[in-house]
Amino acid sequence: EFTAALDAKFNITPWLLAVPVITGILIARRVPSVITLFLSTLLAGIFAFIFQPGLLNEIAEGGNMFKGIMMTFYGSTSLQTDSDMLTELIATRGMAGMMNTIWLIICAMCFGGAMTASGMLGSITSLFVRFMKNTASMVASTVCSGLFLNLATADQYISIILTGNMFSNVYAKKGYESRLLSRTTEDAVTVTSPLIPWNTCGMTQATILSVPTLTYLPYCFFNLISPVMSIFIAAIGYKIIKKPVNNPE
Repeated sequence: EFTAALDAKFNITPWLLAVPVITGILIARRVPSVITLFLSTLLAGIFAFIFQPGLLNEIAEGGNMFKGIMMTFYGSTSLQTDSDMLTELIATRGMAGMMNTIWLIICAMCFGGAMTASGMLGSITSLFVRFMKNTASMVASTVCSGLFLNLATADQYISIILTGNMFSNVYAKKGYESRLLSRTTEDAVTVTSPLIPWNTCGMTQATILSVPTLTYLPYCFFNLISPVMSIFIAAIGYKIIKKPVNNPE
């Protein structure tokens, strides 16, 4: 029933695969994200104009196809099909439906920026440096600092930058490779940010997937285990390379 409804409603052709393929190529070639998003959206609109004109007229409710394309990009759209599952699947809110998430992200970034510029975060996170006695404690301090910054700044990118800047000199003075700090920051900040409801990553996942953060959190085994594994690997010294440091008297 689902496949039949899909075939009846949409013009399915292999040419439509060009949109995701070109988008993947742009990503692989590391084209700036704004340009990639613009080109992929433009290409999708052109293909919709060529292959799905009837659907655009239906979305525009009798208007022209250009209006249908603009409504698809910006506002909520819904199409009636012979399958309730398909009808629910293809219903979208467009860019307007993401505005609440965007406002939350902007507020979180402003809050984190204010905390950083005022020096409050630097004063608090400097406490973690005092416990750096050996490799395990150094990595554990980095993990705890990253988790704290994720909680306090509510933004993944600010947390990554602050953690890297705060510990880079310490790791260098102790003779550790910078990739140890990079790997620890990844384990402590990047993978845990979706687990925090007020973090920009957690808010995005919850609003787009419509699943509360605390509902999916117990099942994020990789995200929960990564910080612990980072400390464990440091404790046993596996693949931890330390270069000799010359300390002039």
